[in-house]
Amino acid sequence: MFGEKDLVVAFFLINTEVGGEDEVWEGLRKIEEVEEVYIVYGVYDIIAKAEVESMGKLDELVTSKIRRLEKVRSTLTMIVSKGP
Repeated sequence: MFGEKDLVVAFFLINTEVGGEDEVWEGLRKIEEVEEVYIVYGVYDIIAKAEVESMGKLDELVTSKIRRLEKVRSTLTMIVSKGP
């Protein structure tokens, strides 16, 4: 499913503190690896997409950048495959 040379693509479902969506959206837009960011309505407040070179880089992105943004309450990371 994931080849050695394939980029790791992931979507992040993010819950923010009440009223923190805009601030988190701005913070995510400043992270180089993050390609797309959307404010959504429902269980989650934001959906973001990123591509990185490895699972290690994905872990670093989530733990060192996304989860450290002020007003992020929780995240759910979904690693995806672009197909067979």
